[in-house]
Amino acid sequence: MRRSLHRITAIAALIGLLPALLIGASTPQPAIPSGTQIDVRLTTTLSSSANQQGDPFLAEVEQPIFAKGQEIVPAGSTLRGHVTFVLPPGRVKGKAEMRLVADSVITKDGKQYVFSGQLGSLTSDNGVKMKGNEGTLEGPGKSAKDAAKDSGIGAAVGAGVGALGDGGTGALYGAGIGAAAMAIRSLAKHHKNVVLNAGTELTFVLSTPGTESQASKTTGVSAPFICASCK
Repeated sequence: MRRSLHRITAIAALIGLLPALLIGASTPQPAIPSGTQIDVRLTTTLSSSANQQGDPFLAEVEQPIFAKGQEIVPAGSTLRGHVTFVLPPGRVKGKAEMRLVADSVITKDGKQYVFSGQLGSLTSDNGVKMKGNEGTLEGPGKSAKDAAKDSGIGAAVGAGVGALGDGGTGALYGAGIGAAAMAIRSLAKHHKNVVLNAGTELTFVLSTPGTESQASKTTGVSAPFICASCK
């Protein structure tokens, strides 16, 4: 009789604990707070000469992300984002611009956290830099070194033409004509595009909290064609 009572008591205790166990099992991971920084390395190549608004990109998370004392996004997870704005470079003036937004991160075990993240900084070795505080990237513009080189070549050619035409006394006039011609040629050249090669380091800052949701299938993003003459 006592043994039966003990069994009934134990079963009742388990039944009482069952709701708590179920709630604990279904409790989602803590959300990633807004303001969290995510350091990533691009695995996609992006360029203002090849990409357009809406194009996706992928990056690898470099540092783990913690929330409420727990590591919820380990290093090596995948960040997804998209291009929100592209402005090609102008011929006479106007540098190329591009804006990127982070949309989610997906861990290797399939968990996905959805958010909106603004680009906060980047490390670039080709002259691309941040413009303003909206996460806009700006191309390097024309190279001052190339412009000076073109002007020097133009002046030398013009001087040679002037010397031939006037027995040497027209060299100064020829130099001026040559420099002016090369200045016009320089104006006709495009400014350089925004180019972010795979491996570029970026930091995104969450403007909304990252909430857990079901991960959708990851699609590959191929590197775009980049015009060699309009970098």
